Amino acid sequence: MAYEFIESTREDNIAILRLNRPDNLNAWNAQMRQELRDAVGELVADDGLRVLIITGTGRGFSAGEDVRGMGDVSSIGPKGFRRHVRMIHNVFDELEQMEIPVIAAINGVAAGGGLELALSCDFRIAADSAKMGLPEGNVGLIPGSGGISRLVKLVGPAIAKRLVMTGEIIPAAKALDYGLIEEIVPADDLAEHCLEFARTLAARAPLAIGSAKLVINQCVNVDTETGRNFERIAQSVLKMTADHKEGAQSFVEKRKPNFSGR
Repeated sequence: MAYEFIESTREDNIAILRLNRPDNLNAWNAQMRQELRDAVGELVADDGLRVLIITGTGRGFSAGEDVRGMGDVSSIGPKGFRRHVRMIHNVFDELEQMEIPVIAAINGVAAGGGLELALSCDFRIAADSAKMGLPEGNVGLIPGSGGISRLVKLVGPAIAKRLVMTGEIIPAAKALDYGLIEEIVPADDLAEHCLEFARTLAARAPLAIGSAKLVINQCVNVDTETGRNFERIAQSVLKMTADHKEGAQSFVEKRKPNFSGR
């Protein structure tokens, strides 16, 4: 499907979604929100996909909600606004729950909902020129797209309070110190670096990768014994797969495995 504000491209089993409102730092309006929902929905249904990269065009990853459109959202009333927020929650939840790795290639400004989008991804790799923050307090709001709950789990309550309460926009180096991102690379190298990382992940056993993501995500929210139960269940299923047999056989034969996702 063709979109106006989302570019979707493919390299083999790797998809790249580019947020494409560069004149507005890829801030989303109503149409862009719907396009993001539809594009993510298409990818969720694609069983051949192994890795997803999300990035932005121009100077921004995404500045989140377009402030100029907030009045339109306010006019729909509390019930309509909750419906709008639920849609964004669902999109970000789908990214978090997809059984493939999702990489946020943060090429520039990631603010407000844009940073919340990145927080719903499995990996956050930033250009050395990137900046990020949660400035919703500047307009009398708080992050409302699931960002606070994800942020607390990622960096802890003290740093989460600092970022949310001050609205500070921080450079990539400080974001790395805070644990908000995992890696910084030169801006000119970001796209290829993330693509190479995606190729590495795509070459691995997709059922094992998907199971690892699901189990790790669950372990964040449960006690140790429950987490171990998830591990045992996942491992017992993976033991029965053709990919496990292929992995073991390729190890014996000293060759690269050819995983099929079965």
